Amino acid sequence: MSRLLIVVEKPSDWGSYYPSDNVVSATDYLKEPPSAEGDERVQVINLCRSYKYLGLGYYVSLLAEARGHRVIPSVRAINDLRRRSIYGLDIGDLNLRLTKFFPDGGADATDFGLLVYFGQTNYAPLAEVARQVFDAFPCPILKIEFERQRFWQISAIKAVGLNTLNDAQEDAFAAALDAFSRKIWRKPRARRKFRYDIAMLHDPEEALPPSNKRALKQFVEAGKELGIEVDPVTRNDYSRLAEYDGLFIRETTSLDNHTYRFAHRAEREGMVVIDDPVSILRCTNKIFLNDLLRARKLPMPRTEIVFRDNDRQLAELPEKFGLPLVLKIPDGSFSRGVVKVESAAALRAAADELFQHSALLIAQEFMYTEYDWRIGVLNGQALYACQYFMSRGHWQIYDHANVHGSKHIPRSGGFKTLPVREAPAEVLKLALKATAPIGDGLYGVDIKADGKRVAVIEVNDNPSIDAGVEDAYLGEDLYRRIMEEFLRRLERKRLGIEE
Repeated sequence: MSRLLIVVEKPSDWGSYYPSDNVVSATDYLKEPPSAEGDERVQVINLCRSYKYLGLGYYVSLLAEARGHRVIPSVRAINDLRRRSIYGLDIGDLNLRLTKFFPDGGADATDFGLLVYFGQTNYAPLAEVARQVFDAFPCPILKIEFERQRFWQISAIKAVGLNTLNDAQEDAFAAALDAFSRKIWRKPRARRKFRYDIAMLHDPEEALPPSNKRALKQFVEAGKELGIEVDPVTRNDYSRLAEYDGLFIRETTSLDNHTYRFAHRAEREGMVVIDDPVSILRCTNKIFLNDLLRARKLPMPRTEIVFRDNDRQLAELPEKFGLPLVLKIPDGSFSRGVVKVESAAALRAAADELFQHSALLIAQEFMYTEYDWRIGVLNGQALYACQYFMSRGHWQIYDHANVHGSKHIPRSGGFKTLPVREAPAEVLKLALKATAPIGDGLYGVDIKADGKRVAVIEVNDNPSIDAGVEDAYLGEDLYRRIMEEFLRRLERKRLGIEE
Protein backbone atom coordinates (compact mmCIF):
# COMPACT_ATOMS: atom_id res chain seq x y z
CA MET A 1 0.00 0.00 0.00
CA SER A 2 1.04 3.64 -0.24
CA ARG A 3 2.70 5.88 2.35
CA LEU A 4 0.73 9.00 3.25
CA LEU A 5 2.21 12.51 3.55
CA ILE A 6 0.23 15.57 4.64
CA VAL A 7 1.95 18.76 3.55
CA VAL A 8 1.12 22.03 5.35
CA GLU A 9 2.49 25.48 4.66
CA LYS A 10 3.33 26.15 8.31
CA PRO A 11 3.47 23.66 11.20
CA SER A 12 1.01 25.88 13.09
CA ASP A 13 -1.65 25.11 10.47
CA TRP A 14 -1.80 21.60 11.96
CA GLY A 15 -1.89 22.90 15.53
CA SER A 16 -5.50 21.93 16.18
CA TYR A 17 -4.88 18.26 15.40
CA TYR A 18 -2.91 15.43 16.95
CA PRO A 19 0.78 15.41 16.02
CA SER A 20 1.57 12.88 13.32
CA ASP A 21 4.68 11.64 11.59
CA ASN A 22 2.69 11.89 8.37
CA VAL A 23 2.64 15.70 8.55
CA VAL A 24 5.53 17.69 7.00
CA SER A 25 5.99 21.34 6.13
CA ALA A 26 5.96 22.43 2.50
CA THR A 27 9.55 23.61 2.76
CA ASP A 28 10.76 20.29 4.14
CA TYR A 29 8.89 18.40 1.45
CA LEU A 30 10.35 20.53 -1.34
CA LYS A 31 13.86 20.17 0.06
CA GLU A 32 13.56 16.40 0.29
CA PRO A 33 15.91 14.85 -2.27
CA PRO A 34 14.23 12.73 -4.93
CA SER A 35 14.31 9.08 -3.94
CA ALA A 36 15.15 6.22 -6.23
CA GLU A 37 12.11 4.50 -7.69
CA GLY A 38 11.12 1.58 -5.51
CA ASP A 39 8.19 -0.47 -4.39
CA GLU A 40 6.79 2.19 -2.04
CA ARG A 41 4.13 4.50 -3.43
CA VAL A 42 3.50 7.87 -1.81
CA GLN A 43 0.14 9.65 -1.51
CA VAL A 44 0.45 13.38 -0.83
CA ILE A 45 -2.34 15.56 0.55
CA ASN A 46 -1.34 19.16 -0.19
CA LEU A 47 -2.92 21.45 2.46
CA CYS A 48 -0.98 24.61 1.65
CA ARG A 49 -2.76 27.90 2.23
CA SER A 50 -2.84 28.75 -1.46
CA TYR A 51 -2.28 27.02 -4.80
CA LYS A 52 -1.46 30.24 -6.63
CA TYR A 53 0.55 29.72 -9.79
CA LEU A 54 4.26 29.37 -8.94
CA GLY A 55 3.45 29.71 -5.25
CA LEU A 56 4.54 27.29 -2.52
CA GLY A 57 1.40 25.15 -2.75
CA TYR A 58 1.67 24.97 -6.54
CA TYR A 59 5.25 23.73 -6.34
CA VAL A 60 4.32 21.04 -3.79
CA SER A 61 1.87 19.51 -6.26
CA LEU A 62 4.22 20.03 -9.20
CA LEU A 63 7.19 18.32 -7.56
CA ALA A 64 4.97 15.58 -6.14
CA GLU A 65 3.96 14.65 -9.67
CA ALA A 66 7.57 14.91 -10.87
CA ARG A 67 8.58 12.46 -8.12
CA GLY A 68 5.91 9.99 -9.13
CA HIS A 69 3.82 10.69 -6.00
CA ARG A 70 0.01 10.66 -6.14
CA VAL A 71 -1.06 14.12 -5.04
CA ILE A 72 -4.30 15.90 -4.27
CA PRO A 73 -4.83 18.46 -5.68
CA SER A 74 -3.02 17.62 -8.89
CA VAL A 75 -1.55 20.36 -11.05
CA ARG A 76 -4.37 19.77 -13.49
CA ALA A 77 -6.98 20.32 -10.76
CA ILE A 78 -5.20 23.51 -9.66
CA ASN A 79 -5.14 24.84 -13.22
CA ASP A 80 -8.78 23.90 -13.78
CA LEU A 81 -9.83 25.80 -10.68
CA ARG A 82 -8.05 28.91 -11.95
CA ARG A 83 -9.92 28.81 -15.27
CA ARG A 84 -13.49 29.88 -14.64
CA SER A 85 -14.44 28.98 -18.21
CA ILE A 86 -13.96 25.31 -17.36
CA TYR A 87 -16.71 25.41 -14.74
CA GLY A 88 -19.41 25.26 -17.38
CA LEU A 89 -17.79 22.31 -19.12
CA ASP A 90 -17.34 20.18 -16.02
CA ILE A 91 -20.33 21.07 -13.87
CA GLY A 92 -22.85 22.69 -16.16
CA ASP A 93 -25.38 19.95 -15.42
CA LEU A 94 -25.16 20.63 -11.69
CA ASN A 95 -26.86 23.99 -12.03
CA LEU A 96 -30.00 22.19 -13.20
CA ARG A 97 -29.92 19.98 -10.11
CA LEU A 98 -29.91 22.92 -7.69
CA THR A 99 -33.50 23.93 -8.34
CA LYS A 100 -34.77 20.93 -6.40
CA PHE A 101 -32.50 21.67 -3.40
CA PHE A 102 -33.75 25.21 -2.78
CA PRO A 103 -37.27 26.46 -2.08
CA ASP A 104 -38.86 28.52 -4.85
CA GLY A 105 -39.77 31.32 -2.53
CA GLY A 106 -39.59 32.66 1.01
CA ALA A 107 -35.80 33.06 1.13
CA ASP A 108 -34.24 36.50 1.09
CA ALA A 109 -30.69 35.29 0.45
CA THR A 110 -29.26 35.84 -3.01
CA ASP A 111 -25.94 34.10 -2.45
CA PHE A 112 -24.20 31.73 -0.05
CA GLY A 113 -21.13 29.50 0.14
CA LEU A 114 -20.75 25.83 0.95
CA LEU A 115 -17.55 24.25 2.28
CA VAL A 116 -16.70 20.79 0.95
CA TYR A 117 -14.09 18.57 2.60
CA PHE A 118 -12.86 15.72 0.38
CA GLY A 119 -16.24 15.70 -1.34
CA GLN A 120 -18.25 15.77 1.91
CA THR A 121 -20.52 18.47 3.30
CA ASN A 122 -22.69 18.77 6.39
CA TYR A 123 -25.56 20.12 4.29
CA ALA A 124 -27.33 16.88 3.32
CA PRO A 125 -29.52 18.25 0.47
CA LEU A 126 -26.36 19.23 -1.41
CA ALA A 127 -24.29 16.14 -0.62
CA GLU A 128 -24.57 14.82 -4.18
CA VAL A 129 -23.59 18.20 -5.66
CA ALA A 130 -20.59 18.37 -3.32
CA ARG A 131 -19.45 14.92 -4.36
CA GLN A 132 -19.73 15.72 -8.06
CA VAL A 133 -17.82 18.99 -7.69
CA PHE A 134 -15.07 17.12 -5.85
CA ASP A 135 -15.03 14.49 -8.60
CA ALA A 136 -14.52 17.26 -11.18
CA PHE A 137 -12.00 19.24 -9.10
CA PRO A 138 -10.33 16.90 -6.57
CA CYS A 139 -9.07 19.26 -3.87
CA PRO A 140 -9.00 18.79 -0.05
CA ILE A 141 -11.10 21.85 0.83
CA LEU A 142 -13.36 23.58 -1.66
CA LYS A 143 -15.82 26.43 -1.31
CA ILE A 144 -18.74 26.31 -3.70
CA GLU A 145 -20.35 29.74 -4.08
CA PHE A 146 -23.98 29.94 -5.19
CA GLU A 147 -25.97 32.91 -6.41
CA ARG A 148 -29.63 33.35 -7.23
CA GLN A 149 -30.84 35.45 -10.10
CA ARG A 150 -33.83 33.84 -11.76
CA PHE A 151 -32.70 30.54 -10.27
CA TRP A 152 -29.91 29.22 -8.08
CA GLN A 153 -26.64 28.39 -9.78
CA ILE A 154 -22.97 27.87 -9.00
CA SER A 155 -21.07 31.11 -9.39
CA ALA A 156 -17.57 30.00 -8.34
CA ILE A 157 -15.51 27.14 -6.95
CA LYS A 158 -12.46 28.02 -4.90
CA ALA A 159 -9.75 26.17 -3.02
CA VAL A 160 -9.66 27.03 0.70
CA GLY A 161 -6.71 26.94 3.10
CA LEU A 162 -6.76 24.84 6.25
CA ASN A 163 -5.68 27.88 8.27
CA THR A 164 -8.95 29.74 7.54
CA LEU A 165 -11.27 27.22 9.23
CA ASN A 166 -13.04 27.90 12.51
CA ASP A 167 -13.46 25.30 15.26
CA ALA A 168 -16.62 23.70 13.88
CA GLN A 169 -15.17 23.60 10.37
CA GLU A 170 -11.95 22.06 11.67
CA ASP A 171 -14.00 19.26 13.25
CA ALA A 172 -15.84 18.66 9.96
CA PHE A 173 -12.54 18.64 8.08
CA ALA A 174 -11.00 16.16 10.52
CA ALA A 175 -13.94 13.78 10.11
CA ALA A 176 -13.71 13.98 6.32
CA LEU A 177 -9.95 13.48 6.39
CA ASP A 178 -10.42 10.50 8.69
CA ALA A 179 -12.79 8.95 6.15
CA PHE A 180 -10.49 9.85 3.25
CA SER A 181 -7.44 8.19 4.74
CA ARG A 182 -7.65 6.47 8.10
CA LYS A 183 -3.90 5.91 8.27
CA ILE A 184 -3.42 9.23 10.06
CA TRP A 185 -5.30 8.26 13.18
CA ARG A 186 -4.77 4.52 13.32
CA LYS A 187 -1.82 2.24 13.31
CA PRO A 188 -1.35 1.08 9.70
CA ARG A 189 -1.76 -2.53 8.78
CA ALA A 190 1.34 -4.62 8.51
CA ARG A 191 2.77 -4.07 5.06
CA ARG A 192 1.83 -6.76 2.61
CA LYS A 193 4.18 -8.06 -0.03
CA PHE A 194 2.23 -7.13 -3.12
CA ARG A 195 3.85 -5.68 -6.18
CA TYR A 196 0.71 -3.92 -7.36
CA ASP A 197 -2.74 -2.91 -6.11
CA ILE A 198 -5.86 -3.11 -8.27
CA ALA A 199 -9.24 -1.61 -7.40
CA MET A 200 -12.06 -3.93 -8.46
CA LEU A 201 -15.23 -1.84 -8.83
CA HIS A 202 -18.46 -3.69 -8.04
CA ASP A 203 -21.94 -3.05 -6.71
CA PRO A 204 -22.97 -5.46 -3.91
CA GLU A 205 -26.63 -4.57 -4.52
CA GLU A 206 -26.70 -5.04 -8.30
CA ALA A 207 -29.37 -7.56 -9.34
CA LEU A 208 -27.50 -8.75 -12.45
CA PRO A 209 -23.80 -8.06 -11.86
CA PRO A 210 -21.23 -9.14 -14.45
CA SER A 211 -19.55 -11.33 -11.80
CA ASN A 212 -21.13 -13.14 -8.88
CA LYS A 213 -19.60 -13.15 -5.40
CA ARG A 214 -17.69 -16.39 -5.91
CA ALA A 215 -16.13 -15.02 -9.09
CA LEU A 216 -15.05 -11.83 -7.32
CA LYS A 217 -13.31 -13.96 -4.67
CA GLN A 218 -11.59 -15.95 -7.43
CA PHE A 219 -10.20 -12.74 -8.94
CA VAL A 220 -8.83 -11.77 -5.52
CA GLU A 221 -7.18 -15.18 -5.08
CA ALA A 222 -5.74 -15.17 -8.60
CA GLY A 223 -4.25 -11.73 -7.96
CA LYS A 224 -2.58 -12.89 -4.74
CA GLU A 225 -0.83 -15.72 -6.57
CA LEU A 226 0.72 -13.15 -8.91
CA GLY A 227 1.67 -10.60 -6.27
CA ILE A 228 -1.31 -8.33 -6.96
CA GLU A 229 -3.71 -7.15 -4.27
CA VAL A 230 -7.20 -7.00 -5.78
CA ASP A 231 -9.26 -4.73 -3.54
CA PRO A 232 -13.06 -4.75 -4.05
CA VAL A 233 -14.31 -1.13 -4.04
CA THR A 234 -17.65 0.58 -4.63
CA ARG A 235 -18.75 3.87 -6.13
CA ASN A 236 -18.14 5.50 -2.73
CA ASP A 237 -14.39 4.95 -3.11
CA TYR A 238 -13.94 7.34 -6.05
CA SER A 239 -11.74 9.71 -4.05
CA ARG A 240 -9.32 6.82 -3.23
CA LEU A 241 -8.89 5.72 -6.83
CA ALA A 242 -5.47 7.29 -7.29
CA GLU A 243 -4.04 5.04 -4.53
CA TYR A 244 -4.16 2.07 -6.92
CA ASP A 245 -2.13 0.93 -9.91
CA GLY A 246 -5.07 -0.45 -11.87
CA LEU A 247 -8.85 -0.52 -12.13
CA PHE A 248 -10.92 -3.60 -12.97
CA ILE A 249 -14.62 -2.84 -13.48
CA ARG A 250 -16.96 -5.66 -12.45
CA GLU A 251 -20.13 -3.58 -12.47
CA THR A 252 -22.49 -2.99 -15.38
CA THR A 253 -21.05 -0.04 -17.29
CA SER A 254 -22.85 2.97 -18.72
CA LEU A 255 -21.78 6.29 -20.17
CA ASP A 256 -24.10 8.21 -17.85
CA ASN A 257 -23.14 6.76 -14.48
CA HIS A 258 -20.14 6.50 -12.18
CA THR A 259 -18.55 3.54 -13.99
CA TYR A 260 -17.51 5.75 -16.90
CA ARG A 261 -16.23 8.43 -14.51
CA PHE A 262 -14.14 5.80 -12.72
CA ALA A 263 -12.67 4.52 -15.99
CA HIS A 264 -11.98 8.01 -17.31
CA ARG A 265 -10.27 9.20 -14.15
CA ALA A 266 -8.24 6.00 -13.80
CA GLU A 267 -6.94 6.39 -17.33
CA ARG A 268 -6.14 10.03 -16.66
CA GLU A 269 -4.16 8.94 -13.57
CA GLY A 270 -2.06 6.64 -15.74
CA MET A 271 -3.55 3.45 -14.32
CA VAL A 272 -4.11 0.18 -16.16
CA VAL A 273 -7.86 0.06 -16.80
CA ILE A 274 -10.26 -2.70 -17.86
CA ASP A 275 -12.87 -1.57 -19.00
CA ASP A 276 -11.16 1.46 -20.46
CA PRO A 277 -13.34 4.50 -21.26
CA VAL A 278 -12.97 4.11 -25.04
CA SER A 279 -14.27 0.53 -24.88
CA ILE A 280 -17.19 1.66 -22.72
CA LEU A 281 -18.00 4.39 -25.24
CA ARG A 282 -17.84 2.03 -28.21
CA CYS A 283 -19.76 -0.86 -26.69
CA THR A 284 -22.47 0.47 -24.38
CA ASN A 285 -24.38 2.35 -27.09
CA LYS A 286 -25.72 -0.06 -29.70
CA ILE A 287 -26.12 2.68 -32.32
CA PHE A 288 -22.44 3.58 -32.05
CA LEU A 289 -21.49 -0.10 -32.12
CA ASN A 290 -23.74 -0.79 -35.10
CA ASP A 291 -22.09 2.02 -37.07
CA LEU A 292 -18.63 0.79 -36.10
CA LEU A 293 -19.30 -2.81 -37.19
CA ARG A 294 -21.04 -1.79 -40.42
CA ALA A 295 -18.02 0.32 -41.39
CA ARG A 296 -15.91 -2.88 -41.08
CA LYS A 297 -18.48 -4.77 -43.22
CA LEU A 298 -18.97 -7.41 -40.53
CA PRO A 299 -22.08 -9.61 -40.84
CA MET A 300 -25.00 -8.55 -38.63
CA PRO A 301 -28.75 -9.04 -38.73
CA ARG A 302 -30.34 -6.45 -41.03
CA THR A 303 -30.52 -3.28 -38.96
CA GLU A 304 -31.96 0.22 -39.26
CA ILE A 305 -31.80 3.27 -36.99
CA VAL A 306 -35.32 4.51 -36.25
CA PHE A 307 -35.97 8.20 -35.56
CA ARG A 308 -38.60 9.56 -33.24
CA ASP A 309 -41.58 11.24 -35.00
CA ASN A 310 -40.80 9.53 -38.31
CA ASP A 311 -44.08 7.66 -38.68
CA ARG A 312 -43.43 6.72 -42.29
CA GLN A 313 -40.14 5.03 -41.46
CA LEU A 314 -41.80 3.07 -38.66
CA ALA A 315 -44.66 1.97 -40.90
CA GLU A 316 -42.25 0.65 -43.54
CA LEU A 317 -40.27 -1.58 -41.18
CA PRO A 318 -42.52 -4.70 -41.39
CA GLU A 319 -42.20 -4.70 -45.18
CA LYS A 320 -38.42 -4.28 -45.01
CA PHE A 321 -37.64 -6.82 -42.29
CA GLY A 322 -40.74 -8.95 -42.13
CA LEU A 323 -42.48 -9.88 -38.89
CA PRO A 324 -41.63 -10.56 -36.19
CA LEU A 325 -38.87 -7.96 -35.82
CA VAL A 326 -36.88 -6.67 -32.86
CA LEU A 327 -36.85 -3.14 -31.45
CA LYS A 328 -34.09 -2.03 -29.06
CA ILE A 329 -33.09 0.98 -27.02
CA PRO A 330 -29.42 1.86 -27.61
CA ASP A 331 -28.10 1.32 -24.10
CA GLY A 332 -29.95 -1.73 -22.80
CA SER A 333 -28.14 -4.62 -21.12
CA PHE A 334 -29.02 -8.18 -20.10
CA SER A 335 -31.87 -8.22 -22.68
CA ARG A 336 -33.50 -5.14 -21.10
CA GLY A 337 -35.04 -2.60 -23.46
CA VAL A 338 -35.38 -5.22 -26.22
CA VAL A 339 -38.85 -6.03 -27.58
CA LYS A 340 -40.01 -8.54 -30.20
CA VAL A 341 -43.06 -7.30 -32.11
CA GLU A 342 -45.29 -9.48 -34.27
CA SER A 343 -47.69 -6.94 -35.75
CA ALA A 344 -47.77 -3.35 -36.97
CA ALA A 345 -49.89 -2.37 -33.98
CA ALA A 346 -47.45 -3.96 -31.55
CA LEU A 347 -44.60 -2.18 -33.34
CA ARG A 348 -46.28 1.19 -32.85
CA ALA A 349 -47.01 0.52 -29.17
CA ALA A 350 -43.46 -0.68 -28.47
CA ALA A 351 -41.94 2.29 -30.28
CA ASP A 352 -44.09 4.75 -28.32
CA GLU A 353 -42.88 3.18 -25.07
CA LEU A 354 -39.19 2.97 -25.99
CA PHE A 355 -39.07 6.48 -27.49
CA GLN A 356 -39.75 7.78 -23.98
CA HIS A 357 -36.22 6.66 -23.11
CA SER A 358 -34.28 7.49 -26.29
CA ALA A 359 -34.60 9.74 -29.36
CA LEU A 360 -33.27 6.92 -31.54
CA LEU A 361 -34.07 3.21 -31.58
CA ILE A 362 -32.65 0.19 -33.36
CA ALA A 363 -34.87 -2.02 -35.50
CA GLN A 364 -33.43 -5.41 -36.41
CA GLU A 365 -34.59 -8.48 -38.25
CA PHE A 366 -35.57 -11.35 -36.00
CA MET A 367 -33.03 -14.15 -36.23
CA TYR A 368 -34.04 -17.02 -33.98
CA THR A 369 -31.47 -19.54 -32.76
CA GLU A 370 -31.67 -22.08 -29.96
CA TYR A 371 -28.71 -20.42 -28.29
CA ASP A 372 -26.33 -17.47 -28.68
CA TRP A 373 -22.59 -17.90 -28.78
CA ARG A 374 -20.58 -15.79 -26.35
CA ILE A 375 -16.87 -15.63 -27.10
CA GLY A 376 -14.75 -14.00 -24.41
CA VAL A 377 -11.86 -12.04 -25.91
CA LEU A 378 -8.89 -10.59 -24.01
CA ASN A 379 -6.15 -8.59 -25.73
CA GLY A 380 -7.19 -9.88 -29.13
CA GLN A 381 -7.21 -13.57 -28.13
CA ALA A 382 -10.19 -15.85 -27.55
CA LEU A 383 -10.44 -16.61 -23.83
CA TYR A 384 -13.58 -18.72 -23.38
CA ALA A 385 -16.57 -19.96 -25.38
CA CYS A 386 -20.13 -20.35 -24.09
CA GLN A 387 -23.50 -21.23 -25.49
CA TYR A 388 -26.31 -19.30 -23.78
CA PHE A 389 -29.68 -20.97 -24.34
CA MET A 390 -32.94 -19.08 -24.57
CA SER A 391 -35.10 -18.91 -21.45
CA ARG A 392 -37.78 -21.64 -21.49
CA GLY A 393 -40.77 -20.51 -23.54
CA HIS A 394 -39.06 -17.23 -24.41
CA TRP A 395 -37.07 -15.89 -27.36
CA GLN A 396 -34.30 -14.30 -25.28
CA ILE A 397 -31.67 -15.56 -22.83
CA TYR A 398 -33.23 -13.39 -20.08
CA ASP A 399 -36.99 -13.27 -19.59
CA HIS A 400 -37.79 -10.06 -17.72
CA ALA A 401 -41.50 -10.86 -17.67
CA ASN A 402 -40.78 -13.76 -15.31
CA VAL A 403 -38.74 -12.85 -12.27
CA HIS A 404 -37.80 -14.61 -9.06
CA GLY A 405 -36.42 -13.47 -5.73
CA SER A 406 -36.77 -10.17 -3.89
CA LYS A 407 -34.40 -8.45 -6.33
CA HIS A 408 -36.67 -9.31 -9.29
CA ILE A 409 -33.97 -11.22 -11.11
CA PRO A 410 -35.27 -12.36 -14.52
CA ARG A 411 -35.34 -16.02 -15.41
CA SER A 412 -32.67 -17.17 -17.80
CA GLY A 413 -31.91 -20.17 -19.95
CA GLY A 414 -29.19 -22.75 -19.51
CA PHE A 415 -25.62 -22.64 -20.73
CA LYS A 416 -22.83 -24.81 -22.02
CA THR A 417 -19.18 -23.84 -21.68
CA LEU A 418 -16.74 -25.32 -24.17
CA PRO A 419 -13.03 -25.29 -24.86
CA VAL A 420 -12.32 -22.47 -27.29
CA ARG A 421 -10.98 -24.97 -29.82
CA GLU A 422 -14.42 -26.62 -30.04
CA ALA A 423 -16.24 -23.44 -31.05
CA PRO A 424 -16.87 -23.14 -34.82
CA ALA A 425 -13.96 -21.51 -36.62
CA GLU A 426 -16.23 -18.95 -38.32
CA VAL A 427 -17.64 -17.90 -34.92
CA LEU A 428 -14.18 -17.42 -33.40
CA LYS A 429 -12.93 -15.53 -36.45
CA LEU A 430 -15.90 -13.18 -36.41
CA ALA A 431 -15.53 -12.54 -32.67
CA LEU A 432 -11.92 -11.42 -33.10
CA LYS A 433 -12.82 -9.23 -36.08
CA ALA A 434 -15.61 -7.60 -34.07
CA THR A 435 -13.35 -6.63 -31.16
CA ALA A 436 -10.42 -5.42 -33.29
CA PRO A 437 -11.85 -1.91 -33.94
CA ILE A 438 -12.87 -1.51 -30.29
CA GLY A 439 -9.63 -2.10 -28.40
CA ASP A 440 -7.47 -4.66 -26.63
CA GLY A 441 -9.51 -5.04 -23.46
CA LEU A 442 -11.81 -7.75 -22.12
CA TYR A 443 -14.92 -8.27 -24.25
CA GLY A 444 -17.79 -10.68 -24.72
CA VAL A 445 -18.98 -11.05 -28.31
CA ASP A 446 -22.54 -12.31 -28.84
CA ILE A 447 -22.95 -14.16 -32.13
CA LYS A 448 -25.85 -16.02 -33.72
CA ALA A 449 -25.25 -18.96 -36.04
CA ASP A 450 -28.30 -20.59 -37.67
CA GLY A 451 -26.53 -23.01 -40.00
CA LYS A 452 -26.74 -20.64 -42.95
CA ARG A 453 -24.85 -17.62 -41.65
CA VAL A 454 -23.18 -16.14 -38.62
CA ALA A 455 -23.97 -12.62 -37.38
CA VAL A 456 -22.68 -10.34 -34.62
CA ILE A 457 -25.43 -9.28 -32.25
CA GLU A 458 -23.30 -7.08 -29.98
CA VAL A 459 -19.96 -6.67 -28.28
CA ASN A 460 -19.97 -6.28 -24.49
CA ASP A 461 -17.18 -4.31 -22.85
CA ASN A 462 -18.06 -5.77 -19.45
CA PRO A 463 -18.80 -9.45 -20.15
CA SER A 464 -20.28 -11.82 -17.61
CA ILE A 465 -17.72 -13.92 -15.78
CA ASP A 466 -19.62 -15.93 -13.20
CA ALA A 467 -18.27 -18.76 -11.10
CA GLY A 468 -19.96 -21.92 -12.32
CA VAL A 469 -20.72 -20.55 -15.80
CA GLU A 470 -17.95 -18.94 -17.87
CA ASP A 471 -15.31 -20.71 -15.77
CA ALA A 472 -16.92 -24.15 -16.14
CA TYR A 473 -14.13 -25.35 -18.45
CA LEU A 474 -11.05 -23.31 -17.46
CA GLY A 475 -11.84 -23.11 -13.74
CA GLU A 476 -9.32 -21.04 -11.75
CA ASP A 477 -7.20 -20.62 -14.85
CA LEU A 478 -9.76 -18.19 -16.30
CA TYR A 479 -9.24 -15.73 -13.45
CA ARG A 480 -5.49 -16.24 -13.52
CA ARG A 481 -5.29 -15.43 -17.22
CA ILE A 482 -7.10 -12.14 -16.70
CA MET A 483 -4.88 -11.21 -13.77
CA GLU A 484 -1.80 -12.19 -15.81
CA GLU A 485 -2.85 -9.69 -18.46
CA PHE A 486 -3.13 -7.02 -15.77
CA LEU A 487 0.34 -7.97 -14.55
CA ARG A 488 1.77 -7.81 -18.07
CA ARG A 489 0.35 -4.31 -18.59
CA LEU A 490 1.45 -3.11 -15.16
CA GLU A 491 5.01 -4.30 -15.78
CA ARG A 492 5.13 -2.64 -19.21
CA LYS A 493 3.83 0.61 -17.77
CA ARG A 494 6.44 0.50 -15.00
CA LEU A 495 9.14 0.06 -17.62
CA GLY A 496 7.72 2.85 -19.77
CA ILE A 497 6.83 0.55 -22.66
CA GLU A 498 3.91 1.74 -24.76
CA GLU A 499 1.18 -0.73 -25.66
